[in-house]
Amino acid sequence: MRIALFEPEIAGNVGAVLRLGACMGAAVDLIEPLGFAWDDRRVRRTAMDYIDHVTIARHASFAAFQSAVAPRRLVLFTTKSAKSAYQFEFMADDVLLFGKESAGVPAAVADMCRAKVRIPMRPQVRSMNLATSAAIALGEALRQTGCLPG
Repeated sequence: MRIALFEPEIAGNVGAVLRLGACMGAAVDLIEPLGFAWDDRRVRRTAMDYIDHVTIARHASFAAFQSAVAPRRLVLFTTKSAKSAYQFEFMADDVLLFGKESAGVPAAVADMCRAKVRIPMRPQVRSMNLATSAAIALGEALRQTGCLPG
């Protein structure tokens, strides 16, 4: 199982997702451009020493990312989907894709994803924090596939 972040903008979110990946045994793909300098101390401060326990792959573009993860299934998490992540059947080699904090993913990227799901939430709010969404999604995907650590 992999977590992919499309053009993430906030170093703290990336750090939290890296820590999540380390704890749950999921690799993390970062699709550039990033909205911050990679050496930003906030990433390391949030990820702490967990950054040494996660596989991180940086990709110069979405095309480069696609080439690297093919033929795995891309599962896009988006508020625009009607399908709940809890009614979706995950596979152990899925790549869970999350868009940038301010805008999600462009339509062309969404069209390239084999599956689109959402995390159910109250209609009065727009979206969850990126790292929170990744944690909920990864937890459910690992539970379904019997791949939870420990």
